[in-house]
Amino acid sequence: MPFADRTEAGQRLAERLAHLRGQDVVVLGLPRGGVPVAYEVARALGTPLDVIVVRKLGVPYQPELAMGAIGENGVRVVDPRVLRACRITPVELEGVEARERTELDRRAHRFRGDRPRISLAGRTAIVVDDGAATGSTARAACQVARAQGAAQVILALPVAPPDALAALHTEADSVVCLETPSWFFAVGQWYDDFRQITDAEVVDLLRLATESVTVPDPVTTEADPPARDEDVEVLAGRVPLAGHLTMPGNAAGLVVFAHGSGSSRHSPRNRHVAQVLNQAGLGTLLFDLLTPEEEIRRSLVFDIPLLAHRLVDATAWLRTQPGCEHLRIGYFGASTGAAAALRAAADPRTNIAAVVSRGGRPDLAGDRLPWVRTPTLLIVGSHDPLVLDLNREARTHLRCASELTVVPDAGHLFEEPGTLDEVAQLARDWFLTHLTTDQDPPRAK
Repeated sequence: MPFADRTEAGQRLAERLAHLRGQDVVVLGLPRGGVPVAYEVARALGTPLDVIVVRKLGVPYQPELAMGAIGENGVRVVDPRVLRACRITPVELEGVEARERTELDRRAHRFRGDRPRISLAGRTAIVVDDGAATGSTARAACQVARAQGAAQVILALPVAPPDALAALHTEADSVVCLETPSWFFAVGQWYDDFRQITDAEVVDLLRLATESVTVPDPVTTEADPPARDEDVEVLAGRVPLAGHLTMPGNAAGLVVFAHGSGSSRHSPRNRHVAQVLNQAGLGTLLFDLLTPEEEIRRSLVFDIPLLAHRLVDATAWLRTQPGCEHLRIGYFGASTGAAAALRAAADPRTNIAAVVSRGGRPDLAGDRLPWVRTPTLLIVGSHDPLVLDLNREARTHLRCASELTVVPDAGHLFEEPGTLDEVAQLARDWFLTHLTTDQDPPRAK
């Protein structure tokens, strides 16, 4: 049965997806034609709407053959089989990616403007298009959504041929398709009205969707327990370490900071991030991983196993503190502290729920990276190319939900105006997503 237009297609898809109302869902429209369909789905489910901008990476001498795809914030997925079969060199791959990323960034900014991309970390992503002929673009979108941290990916299509759907089932956790005609020539033949959608229409629909979705502010009551904001002595085994514990009333979770490169609990950058987390209702523990006597021994600053061991012990100590016993805990690691945080997260005794790395060196976690099962957000400045490359490489060894976010115009220390604020907001959203869920955090195996 043909659809009158994309609006009707979206309304019919929404009926099939009605069971997802009330869940932690983000609807992602493939621009341009998928956005009007996705808008109707998001409106019916009462969920946020965003675009998912992807670009296929074609083999240089055979562009129609996809060897991978890229998404925003440095996400890249590749097909090793195609790379091997076509003997694609790293230089060739980087060249294709560079060209496609320029266009991807241009399109993303055109559609979204200055609004940040909606985080998919730990959420259900519904990828929506107006139909699929070969399914290659939808396949790339599902891969990118999963690489951006989506816990579940659902592909929703009004129409597609059976052979394309068979391939798409391998990329999405589930596929919803209203019409699957065996005789299929083009998506447009299944619409009475299949006019071109303009960029301006996409922008307007995203704006309307943003205005219609509101997030209630947290409410505190007189019944909230008193907050703690005090210096503490953290016991890492038998070693006393100086720290500062801040606990808002009715804290939603707790974040432990792992400083790096000889920094301490007095780090102004980490204290700024901690303040943003506190304002969002999260507790924070900033403490020194080394004693004053140890800090003068430069080699200990880079002793990642030692720092990770201290973090594991501090986490055990923290769970004995009043009001902290049942809270989910996350790690925020900076520089070498990020390696310690990931190494500690891989230890099953910590049972950590989330990790955020700021300008970190996750590569220094070494062979423990594949053991991490904790959702991990890597934040790197765009003007920190060496660390960015190290993060990209380290991320290939992670076997957990992960996301790499590149902060534009930021250096290694995020000293540029507004960049540290963006780090704090990204960390806040990641921790709120993963520390406030009812599910138990994944354990390292």
